Amino acid sequence: MRGAGFRVRRPLAAINLRRLGAVARKEAIQLRRDVRSLIMAFALPLFRTGVFGAAISLDVRDIPFAVLDRDRSPASRELVEAFTASGYFRLLRHLEHSSDADRLLRRGEARLILSVPPAYSRDLASGRGAVLQALVDGSDANTATIAINYADAIIAGLDRARLNTRVVPAIRAEARVWYNEALESARTIVPGLVAVVMAIIAAMLTALTIAREWERGTMEQLAATPVKRVEVVAGKLLPYVVIGLIDLTLVTLMGIVLFNVPVRGNLLLLTAIALVFIIGMLSFGLFISSALKSQLLATQLALMATYLPTFLLSGFIFAIGNMPVVLRAVSYVIPARYFIVVTRGIFLKDVGLAVLWPQALGLVLYAAIAFTLAVRAFRKELG
Repeated sequence: MRGAGFRVRRPLAAINLRRLGAVARKEAIQLRRDVRSLIMAFALPLFRTGVFGAAISLDVRDIPFAVLDRDRSPASRELVEAFTASGYFRLLRHLEHSSDADRLLRRGEARLILSVPPAYSRDLASGRGAVLQALVDGSDANTATIAINYADAIIAGLDRARLNTRVVPAIRAEARVWYNEALESARTIVPGLVAVVMAIIAAMLTALTIAREWERGTMEQLAATPVKRVEVVAGKLLPYVVIGLIDLTLVTLMGIVLFNVPVRGNLLLLTAIALVFIIGMLSFGLFISSALKSQLLATQLALMATYLPTFLLSGFIFAIGNMPVVLRAVSYVIPARYFIVVTRGIFLKDVGLAVLWPQALGLVLYAAIAFTLAVRAFRKELG
C-alpha cells in the first residue's frame, strides 16, 4: 500500500493525556506561586460560609416591644407576661404616654407597641370582649408580618385558656414538621450556601487563568507547543477541580460542625453531582478569561455574572415560584438553581438520584455547554 502512494493514518485520540498532564502540572505550579489565588481558593470559601451562615437568618425572635398599659390590672399584666414568656418578644419598658410610642417606633428601638385600653379587664369580665391595639413598625414588612402573627397567636391562646381549658374542639389540627423539625433557618440556609459559595469562587478562580497568560506574556510559549485547545482548557481545569472538591469538603464540614446541619443522604452522590457543578462553573470562568484576556475585566465580569444572579435568582433566599415569569425563565440558566435543590435534598431529606435526576441532568448540560464555549473561546494565535 505504501508503494502505491497510499499512507495509512492512525486515528489520534481527541485528548493526549501526556500533554494534558503537562498543562495541569504547569497550572498547578503557577497556582502554588500565586498567593492571591491560594487565598481565594481556600480562605475565602470558609470565610464566606462562616459569615453568611451566621448573618443570614430567616428566624424572627426576640422582637423588642413596649407596653402602654392604661388598665394596670391583673388581666393586663397576664397579657404582658404571655408576650414575654413566648420567647418571641423582648419587653423594653412600660410607657406612660402615647407620644412615647411614636418616638420608639421612629427611632427603631421597638418593633411593636402593645396598647391596653383602660377598660380592658372590665370588658373581659362583662363578656363583651376587649379590644387591644398593636402598633407595628412596617418599614420591615417581613418582620412586621411575623410579629403580627405571633401576637395574634399569643392572644388567641390566652382567649382559649380564659374561656374553658377543658373544652375539646370538634376539629383539631396537629402540625408536624419534617426535615427541619426545629424550623431553624440555618438548616435551610447552609446547604444552599454551599452551592452559592462554590459557584462564585469557582468562576472567579478560573477567570484569572487564561488572562494571566496573556498579561504575563507566557502565551507565546504555550502557542509554540503542539498542545490542542481542548487539552489546554482541560489541563487548566484539573487543579481547580481538585481545589473545588477540597473546598466542598471543608464547607460541608463547617456546616455540620458550626451550624449543626444534618447530612442524611448519600455523600458519594453529593460529591458526584458537585463534581459536575464545579466543572461547569470552572469552565464558565475559563470562557470569560479566554474571551476578555484581562484579569481585571474577567474578575469583574465573573463576579457580576455569578454573585447577584446566584443570590437572587437561584432560590437560595427567594422562592422561584413567587418570581415574575421572566425571572423564572432566567433562573433556568443559573446552575446554582439546580445544585441548591441537590444539596438541600441530600442534606435534609435523604433523597437519591431517582428524585434528583432532573437537576443532575441540568448540571451535566450546563457543564458540557460551558466547557465547549471555553474551548471555542480559547485561541493560541498571538495575532
